[in-house]
Amino acid sequence: MELLENVYFPRVSQYRFCQLMIENLPKLREDIKEISMSDLKDFLESIRKHSDKIGETAMKQAQQQKIFSVALQKQNNVKFGKNMYINHDRIPEEKNEIVLKYVLEEEDENEEEVLTVQDLVDFSPVYRCLHIYSVLGDEETFENYYRKQRKKQARLVLQPQSNMHETVDGYRRYFTQIVGFFVVEDHILHVTQGLVTRAYTDELWNMALSKIIAVLRAHSSYCTDPDLVLELKNLIVIFADTLQGYGFPVNRLFDLLFEIRDQYNETLLKKWAGVFRDIFEEDNYSPIPIVSEEEYKIVISKFPFQDPDLEKQSFPKKFPMSQSVPHIYIQVKEFIYASLKFSESLHRSSTEIDDMLRKSTNLLLTRTLSSCLLNLIRKPHMGLAELVQIIINTTHLEQACKYLEDFITNITNISQETVHTTRLYGLSTFKDARHAAEGEIYTKLNQKIDEFVQLADYDWTMSEPDGRASGYLMDLINFLRSIFQVFTHLPGKVAQTACMSACQHLSTSLMQMLLDSELKQISMGAVQQFNLDVIQCEYSFVVMTSGPPVSPLKKIHVHVVVFASSEPVPGFQGDTLQLAFIDLRQLLDLFMVWDWSTYLADYGQPASKYLRVNPNTALILLEKMKDTSKKNNIFAQFRKNDRDKQKLIETVVKQLRSLVNGMSQHT
Repeated sequence: MELLENVYFPRVSQYRFCQLMIENLPKLREDIKEISMSDLKDFLESIRKHSDKIGETAMKQAQQQKIFSVALQKQNNVKFGKNMYINHDRIPEEKNEIVLKYVLEEEDENEEEVLTVQDLVDFSPVYRCLHIYSVLGDEETFENYYRKQRKKQARLVLQPQSNMHETVDGYRRYFTQIVGFFVVEDHILHVTQGLVTRAYTDELWNMALSKIIAVLRAHSSYCTDPDLVLELKNLIVIFADTLQGYGFPVNRLFDLLFEIRDQYNETLLKKWAGVFRDIFEEDNYSPIPIVSEEEYKIVISKFPFQDPDLEKQSFPKKFPMSQSVPHIYIQVKEFIYASLKFSESLHRSSTEIDDMLRKSTNLLLTRTLSSCLLNLIRKPHMGLAELVQIIINTTHLEQACKYLEDFITNITNISQETVHTTRLYGLSTFKDARHAAEGEIYTKLNQKIDEFVQLADYDWTMSEPDGRASGYLMDLINFLRSIFQVFTHLPGKVAQTACMSACQHLSTSLMQMLLDSELKQISMGAVQQFNLDVIQCEYSFVVMTSGPPVSPLKKIHVHVVVFASSEPVPGFQGDTLQLAFIDLRQLLDLFMVWDWSTYLADYGQPASKYLRVNPNTALILLEKMKDTSKKNNIFAQFRKNDRDKQKLIETVVKQLRSLVNGMSQHT
């Protein structure tokens, strides 16, 4: 048309048909522009539909290139003697060569199938339309139209499906469409002049990147499956590596991966909380029995246990910990492996990865495992024997923390000399759990004592004692003896504290029984029976023999089998346990001997024989006995002096009241 207009038409311009043709040239130009624009629109619609295929091909090629590079690097590292790990195992040199050979063979087989963007898309409509508009001097119109339409398409591509977070395929389609879009733009940038510019693509990418990050941050927050989060991470890495290969900056995507990594760790922690709960539910809380060398080796292959004394013992024998200990140890290692999977390909140094693993493992120990242990300890059905086993278990898990630290150092290939990162906090976790278990032991032990004490059925008006300790108390002492046998496996201080706590609680309970406001009357016979029970707590189980009655004070010397004085658990000095009953002992001695003159004369003196007897306590008990004395004349053995005795009681009551009043005024 230009040739006709500029060369030939001038030669025949005098003819009418020539004028008509000249007049039609602008219309013909517009028709050509419209036809080329129609072709361009068809092209734009086509690449919108095929963006995912373009992106899928580009991401696949980038992934294959990365697999090849990693395999080659690992082969070189093995040759230079560096320790490399894939998943759980160190890769031997011959296996590395097999991996590399496989990748090379795969590349050879797929060489004919490697497609470029030109193979997938016919760009001729773009070239033709651009050329036509350029020749017609309307290139700017074309550029503006193209960029405007592509920006609209970019916004559509960047809009995710509402349920994208539910499956990995949803994320994959999202990424492939975006990659396909920018691969096309990169191609247009390099094969045309001015249609798109680097500044234009950079602006478009920055807009897209902000949208992508916002979308991924929002949708990934819905993920509760760590496997799905891990697959998302792998897709983001391939997505970033692909676009980086086309010259687009992707640092912000790797920064986003660190945010997602925290979320990944949260999903892992929730998953492992369930794992730990299942382990605790299945444990029988008894030492692991082994009957053969094979069984012994299986246990120590799972858990780093060393005990020369146990090794020397003949079969059958038992490990001190229960089955949950090796299972917990294995699962902590599995958590570390799972955490490591996310750290791979994040373009971080081994030192940084080591530090990340330690921090996530600390969260597992101090938050997840600690919470599971505390919930376990506080379960109502956990008995004293089970709590004792938990204390033993946590001791062994605490000792294993150093092996977990070495394990992390090994899988991250960090030398001991360069480790300056976070230490594991397992020590505090297991110590806290032990303290909680110890407190629960003290509480449950006291509750059990209360159950026995509630079975007490004293005849508070009896004239003579039975001559033997009460049945409920004998059952209680037998129970305590069996429990304290279990406590021999505990650390010394724990066993001693539990024993002392039990004695103190029992002493307090017995004292409260005497002083109960609902108990209005107590006979001397009841006091003597009560004294026998306290003597049983302090010194012995009384073995009764047939024969004539023996006075209560003489009966304590018959066939003693010591309890408090026999050190139910080792480590107590002297009469430490008997001191738990000192308040009761001095109070009962005062009433049994009727030594009021000494008590009143020495009251307040540091060397007083009845220093631990509070005047108010003595007054309460004496008034209960005074009321009974008036009705039942319980002091029959003192009948000849009965009147004098009654006067003495009245006098003592007055003096005790005076002491109590003096104490209250002083306060």
